[in-house]
Amino acid sequence: QVQLVESGGGSVPAGGSLRLSCAASRLIYCMGWFRQAPGKGREGVATFSRYGASNYAASVQGRFTIYRDIDRNTLYLQMNLLKPEDTGMYYCAAEEGSCYLNGAFDYWGQGTQVTVSS
Repeated sequence: QVQLVESGGGSVPAGGSLRLSCAASRLIYCMGWFRQAPGKGREGVATFSRYGASNYAASVQGRFTIYRDIDRNTLYLQMNLLKPEDTGMYYCAAEEGSCYLNGAFDYWGQGTQVTVSS
């Protein structure tokens, strides 16, 4: 089992920045961020493997940066140039196997809300 605790959400105007954090209870191979906007399905935002490989959704490429502190079992998502369409609940997830945006993740956090106003 892995427990995941997110923090760092909030409300910002368009063009602003936020940094999300996700603390894991132990080291795990893959961690990632997913989001769900009101009335829409969940989508992958970015993943980061234990060995440094990352994947990004096209919609956030160049604006968001995912990184991990392996020693602290913590995942981060630096979000810059935020847009209203980035609004949603952001979830941290973890997985022992593969590390793909469309993969099946076994462990999920409770989520943290991000709201970007126009």
